[in-house]
Amino acid sequence: MSTSAKSGYHHGDLRASLLATAMGMLEAGEPFSLRAVAREAGVSATAPYRHFTDRDALESALAVQGLRDLKADLTEGRARPTSPDDLGELAVGYVEFALRRPALFRLMFGNACDEGDEERVAAAAEIHELLELAMSNVFPAGDAEKLAAAGWALAHGLAYLYLDGKLKAGASGGVADHVRAAFAAILSARAG
Repeated sequence: MSTSAKSGYHHGDLRASLLATAMGMLEAGEPFSLRAVAREAGVSATAPYRHFTDRDALESALAVQGLRDLKADLTEGRARPTSPDDLGELAVGYVEFALRRPALFRLMFGNACDEGDEERVAAAAEIHELLELAMSNVFPAGDAEKLAAAGWALAHGLAYLYLDGKLKAGASGGVADHVRAAFAAILSARAG
């Protein structure tokens, strides 16, 4: 990682500096511990313990930031979904986030949500609420909670299939087109 994290550190914003450093290390594929993050941020080895009890607490804080970033990707510049096609676009945003930030995505969803971390619980709840609202807008007579779970499962499954190399990205627009087509197929299917 560059020394920009070291030169960008200012006393009084230690937590933000540590999170930015850890995020950079995570996304660069560098192994990190609280000591490694402290060293990269240019602070004492004990400084991170003022904000994070252990690596799990740091990872939980990174997951919170990831959930907030995901929500921003899914909402900023987008109108609320009003059609099945709009839901497909929401799924495209979800899968593209996973492919753009794979290490963070795996960290966010690789472990159970720490129910003791109120910030993480709230950030996860905001994603669930967003998905339920999207489904209730498109299917007002449906069970929004169950539809959101199904839509999330499809988008999440596609994201991991691409991340794990089970599905190939292919030509330009291939991932987005495939995600749209998968959502269209499921949302338009009728039992025989």
